[in-house]
Amino acid sequence: MKQSNTVARRSMKERVLHATLFELIAVVVCAPLLAWAMGKSLAHMGALTLMFSAIAMLWNMVFNILFDAAQRRMGFERGLWARISHALLFEAGLILVLVPLAAWWLSISLVAAFFLDIGLILFFLPYTLGYNLAYDKLRERYVDRREARTLACS
Repeated sequence: MKQSNTVARRSMKERVLHATLFELIAVVVCAPLLAWAMGKSLAHMGALTLMFSAIAMLWNMVFNILFDAAQRRMGFERGLWARISHALLFEAGLILVLVPLAAWWLSISLVAAFFLDIGLILFFLPYTLGYNLAYDKLRERYVDRREARTLACS
């Protein structure tokens, strides 16, 4: 097991970058799609998407700190099954907050908001999985190159 690269030791700066990129891509994709699907203005759905994004970004950072601690404690690799678990647990946490917010903002029932959230989850589960797998691979390459340069300069 390559502990140096698989066990994440991420700075707060890197955590902010990770979450910001994730949310930026999500807002650019989701706001227009939700406006179209809900028959609402882009401004109205854009505001909701930004609220969702802010909540999700905070949850992303907190959740990933907890996920990293679990990985260090249990020693698992960040393979496909770990990332599937990561995506499912992350989205479950968001449901608890986002459903009431969507119901209030859109003046819809909690049930309707729940189904809206299920639709978002159908987008975000594969998006979260793909984003984090890609991020992990790119991060590993970056760390490996940086370590190689450090060794070459020594």
